[in-house]
Amino acid sequence: MRIKSPRDFWAGLMFIGFGLFAAIWAYANYQTGTAVRMGPAYFPIALGGLLAVLGLFVLIEAFTIDGPPVAAMKFRPLILISVACVIYGYIMKPAGLIVATGALVFISAFGGHEFKWKEVAILYVLLVVFSVLVFVKGLTLPFPLWPAFLGY
Repeated sequence: MRIKSPRDFWAGLMFIGFGLFAAIWAYANYQTGTAVRMGPAYFPIALGGLLAVLGLFVLIEAFTIDGPPVAAMKFRPLILISVACVIYGYIMKPAGLIVATGALVFISAFGGHEFKWKEVAILYVLLVVFSVLVFVKGLTLPFPLWPAFLGY
């Protein structure tokens, strides 16, 4: 059998791997229970099984339908977005939601194939407004908005 769609082949294997890992991990570490009285492992096993079945369908499709090859791995976006998330987590409490969100948005935007200051600034403002309205005002989560030394 010849692989006609390498992208679907590897995606199918990944789905099967993650699905089986989640199902086996949940089964080995938690109580499953029954359909009437579900235990903590019941839902992860069901989702992991569904993901593995979906991966099987994608894997079968890789042998039947022509598709594009696997693109070359680009490390710059992966590294910059990961770094942005870590920095956001570390500076959220001392610097506040507004500064941490700015760091997250601007560092992540550098990971893209094009960077336009105006678009990123608009995205930043919209994301800050949304975050403040939903998380601080709506859900009343105790996120500091600004660094403590500013007195807000």
